[in-house]
Amino acid sequence: MQKLTIFYDGTCPICVREMNALKQRDQGHRLTLVDTHSEEFARYPQIDAQKASTVLHALDERNRLLLGLDVTYQAWKLVGKGWLYAPLRWPGIKPLADWSYIKFANNRYTISKWLTGKSKCNNNRCSR
Repeated sequence: MQKLTIFYDGTCPICVREMNALKQRDQGHRLTLVDTHSEEFARYPQIDAQKASTVLHALDERNRLLLGLDVTYQAWKLVGKGWLYAPLRWPGIKPLADWSYIKFANNRYTISKWLTGKSKCNNNRCSR
């Protein structure tokens, strides 16, 4: 059974929402979700905390590093919804999708505030 360990920014409201959505759909328990701001993250010294808090990181079952939208696609694929994200990995769309993802990642707190009214979470609580 294929598995994926995802490292995400637990202070980002949109990021937390996506991880919660993945967790709800992960009936096969294929995903391990690790907040880069948690104590559990210390178990992964090979992952740079600052980089993983900026761009989504994951390790697959072979310990290969995945980044950004490759993580998103693989995670949703493992919970049966990969078809929704597959077009973002198509050769003609991938470069634009990756560029857009980096823009989003660099501005995720502002975008979170626009979309959710919350700019940042702390101890599983989000504030304005």
